[in-house]
Amino acid sequence: MAGSGAPETGGVDASGLNVVVIAGAWHEIITNGLIAGAERVLDATGATYRVVRVPGSFELPVAAKAALDAGADAVVALGVIIRGGTPHFDFVSSAATDGLTRVALDTGKPVGFGVLTLDDEQQGLDRAGLEGSKEDKGEEAADAAIRTALVLRELRG
Repeated sequence: MAGSGAPETGGVDASGLNVVVIAGAWHEIITNGLIAGAERVLDATGATYRVVRVPGSFELPVAAKAALDAGADAVVALGVIIRGGTPHFDFVSSAATDGLTRVALDTGKPVGFGVLTLDDEQQGLDRAGLEGSKEDKGEEAADAAIRTALVLRELRG
């Protein structure tokens, strides 16, 4: 269900990869759709995985770091941040993005980025891989994480 211009997902063998899907608890319908998309890719590629939940997107980086430090080969970070009338959106979006980037660089392991930063709930529903959605960002984030883990494995011999 890749969106216009997005690469096709799937078609790789991720057997032997240990992946942790970490998802925020806010906006449950959208988040559950993202998780389902990630699970479809991980199941199809043969990766071993588990799903853990954190309170929100702000907590994704610290949980991602813990998972990678504990031996995961990759993390898929899923969250939903919807713009409101205060600067909270900007702070949480920046913290999640910057934190997840730092985790990937500090650990040398991939973090699939599936954090949706939205103006309204409908944008999330359109991207969550649900029936009628135009995109599946959970699928895309999982695919990016496993493909990058495989590239890193090859580069490191």
